[in-house]
Amino acid sequence: MEGIIHIRIDDRLIHGQVATQWTNELGATRIMVINDEIAKNDVQKTVLRMAAPPNVATSIISKETAATNIKSNKYRGQKVLIVVKSPVDLVDLINLGLPIKKVNVGNMSVREGTRHVRPTVSINPQEEQAFRQLIDQDVEITTIMVPGDNTIYLKDVI
Repeated sequence: MEGIIHIRIDDRLIHGQVATQWTNELGATRIMVINDEIAKNDVQKTVLRMAAPPNVATSIISKETAATNIKSNKYRGQKVLIVVKSPVDLVDLINLGLPIKKVNVGNMSVREGTRHVRPTVSINPQEEQAFRQLIDQDVEITTIMVPGDNTIYLKDVI
């Protein structure tokens, strides 16, 4: 996956921590939000683009488009930070042929039917199943909120 430097699950997508701390720490030149619903919503896309740093490009695209673009090496020479809302998205991307091997989980908000697995990570049964599937496929999943935090592996807490 040429050009992809980091994959993060964060249900807030582009926000202060992603836009400043993670982008700066990684030296990202592009933030790619992969989400089928938002890719079709011009208002949400505009809001997310406004949250990104002015010197960082944004792509807000569907899973299918992302998989096609990544497999065709469209991002060669770039430093792309991928952000998705859910581990289910990553299972879908793997099923579309992307060789995802390492993921960081930032924030997954409390919602009805979720349970805490970390202070800022709450998951529902579908998300837990997706995480377990990723772990079974040898995807390394960490739960680091901001760069420099201690590394906690999700397999140790779910």
